[in-house]
Amino acid sequence: MSTKRDYYEVLGIQKNASQDEIKSQYRKLALKFHPDRNKSPDAAEHFKEISEAYAVLSDSEKRKIYDTHGHAGVDGRYSTEDIFQGSKVNFEDVFGSNFESIFQNLFGRGGGFGFGSGFDFGFGRERGADLVYDTEITLEDVLRGKQEEIELPRDIECSDCKGSGAAPGTSMRTCSVCNGHGQVRTSRSSGFSTFVTVQPCNTCRGQGKIIERPCSRCKGTGKQKGKHHFSFEIPPGIESGEYRIKGEGESMSNGISGDLIVRIKVKSHDKFKRDGADIFYDENISITDAILGKKLTVPALEGTEKIEVEAGSQPNTIIKIKGKGLPHQGSRGRGDQYVRLVINIPKKIDKHQRELLEELHDSFNREE
Repeated sequence: MSTKRDYYEVLGIQKNASQDEIKSQYRKLALKFHPDRNKSPDAAEHFKEISEAYAVLSDSEKRKIYDTHGHAGVDGRYSTEDIFQGSKVNFEDVFGSNFESIFQNLFGRGGGFGFGSGFDFGFGRERGADLVYDTEITLEDVLRGKQEEIELPRDIECSDCKGSGAAPGTSMRTCSVCNGHGQVRTSRSSGFSTFVTVQPCNTCRGQGKIIERPCSRCKGTGKQKGKHHFSFEIPPGIESGEYRIKGEGESMSNGISGDLIVRIKVKSHDKFKRDGADIFYDENISITDAILGKKLTVPALEGTEKIEVEAGSQPNTIIKIKGKGLPHQGSRGRGDQYVRLVINIPKKIDKHQRELLEELHDSFNREE
């Protein structure tokens, strides 16, 4: 029994809904759950679910099969690739000519510094391995952002065959088993239903073409060991964690490139402690400065700032310097800097100091 939700329930429409109603409802839900807009952890899965429902219900033939046989009828007749690619024109009606770029970015084939995990439709294409890069940055880098230049060891295009895998001067031939599709489909009828199984072609290993004379340098893989020069921008306000740059991992011939996972660690600072966009600094002052008050100059991320210690300040008094913290990640504005007053109490005093303090103590008691 299928665990999928009813497609009409997913879109929140009646079974007699018109194509215009289906399109309108999908557009509304797509905007709501688009992972670039909705940052909740399950937004991407919701987007995938409503897109699958729309792909079926916006196609009159698939909708008729679904209305008659439910999920079993659709899943038995169509692969996931068939469901989505067969409804491409319907998605273009909703998203316009940028349909491809929208889904490439969402499903793991786009570029850019990603703050979240991508996924793909699962059209059966192989995916290259992810690469991992570790870097440490300073609190000053968090303040300003940083351009990171890196050199990644990874497979690159073979210099002899230009990535084809075939010996120079030769070409590949179309696989006669799958006719260049890279997939072999087998059908099995049962009652009123036809079940279709789609598997990668074993003869050409899913490539659709066969190399008759492999390249001697890369042994037919189309790749060789090399280094990939790459640069990316670490945005201001970033926190320690893992970030994904889509499509910058290992490439896969006729498939999907893996991602580059950047693991960022923000170094500890010798003066400041961080809490989100706010920073904290401890300023040591004497007892007399706390009693009498004083104007001080304290360190800041961008030089120094002046503060005023009011007379009679107590231990651990906090003074806020507005807007002198770190940028808020992904939005405007900055946090604040907080200065905590740490009052130093001397462990040893001389005779004269003791006499002065005792005199001061007596005067306080007389006032009480």
